[in-house]
Amino acid sequence: MADPHHSISQRLYPGVPLALGAAILFGATAPLSKIMLASIEPQMLAGVLYAGAGVGLAILQLVRGASGRVSSEAPLRRADVPLLALIIVSGGMLGPLLLMLGLNHTSAASGSLLLNLEGLATMAIAWLFYRENVDRKLLVGAAAILLGAVALSWQGRGPVLDLGALFIALACLAWGIDNNLTRKLSGSDPVQLALVKGLVAGAVNIAIALIRGENLPPLSGLGASALIGFFGIGASLVLFILALRHLGTARTGAYFSLAPFIGAALAVAVLHENLSLQLLLAGGLMAIGLWLHLSENHAHVHMHETLAHEHSHSHDAHHQHGHDGPIIEPHTHWHTHEPMQHSHAHYPDLHHRHSHD
Repeated sequence: MADPHHSISQRLYPGVPLALGAAILFGATAPLSKIMLASIEPQMLAGVLYAGAGVGLAILQLVRGASGRVSSEAPLRRADVPLLALIIVSGGMLGPLLLMLGLNHTSAASGSLLLNLEGLATMAIAWLFYRENVDRKLLVGAAAILLGAVALSWQGRGPVLDLGALFIALACLAWGIDNNLTRKLSGSDPVQLALVKGLVAGAVNIAIALIRGENLPPLSGLGASALIGFFGIGASLVLFILALRHLGTARTGAYFSLAPFIGAALAVAVLHENLSLQLLLAGGLMAIGLWLHLSENHAHVHMHETLAHEHSHSHDAHHQHGHDGPIIEPHTHWHTHEPMQHSHAHYPDLHHRHSHD
């Protein structure tokens, strides 16, 4: 029997707007970073972007603490440190460094569109290693995105993976690993998670760049890069982590595939890069893939097994436990879900990571 608590709007909200918001903010990062690369070395810029994200989010945390607001989010625990370290290395250090190196060898428009491979890598890892359900529509959409990447790299008689494209493809793989690892911590405070990732990854990349003999950029470049990092990396990452809770990794990665189109459009409009037939063809194929992902509808009778965990929640259809005293929503605490069977449209979120035949 269908669950009346789950209308189409409830299925899409808030996960889809969160993922698309993350995509829009991150999409602007590639062309804006391309501008900054004219005066800042790639590894230094990668470090400043993430440090800007970490410092900006730290200021927000201080303001939140000074205002007396009690967080409804579950804090990071000591047991999360090993996984957090892997997330920082793959997504905070290797990913941005490889992207900056790639942008240094290719146009901002092409580099932006190639970032569609991140959603592809995220989905493939979620499907193959974490057994998230991926239906035929998602697979066809992924194939369209991959064909777009092939069209973008086509030269003469076949596709050519030049140095810039190779670096960006490796960056997408690093972020695909990062996204799947981050899913395991998506129930924790997203601001705290993005803050730690930004500060540590940013500091390490800046330190390595300084050891290699690079100089800190001038104050104007430092400030502009940090601001880009705060919105394009920090705020985007917070929205992305929140989306992971509601959509799962494969689908969040699919919606996040809007980011490259934002970047490519900005590269053409702001940097006046050439709007070639090849770029239009690649963008069209990737747009078809994104539409197929956005139009997916997954619903069936499913069984919720007993589950105990901690995350921010309100008392919806999946949270019917009791409390001692008054309830302020949303709130966080360790709680147990009793077994339940029902049917509604859903994604592989925190409560729907079941197997499929």
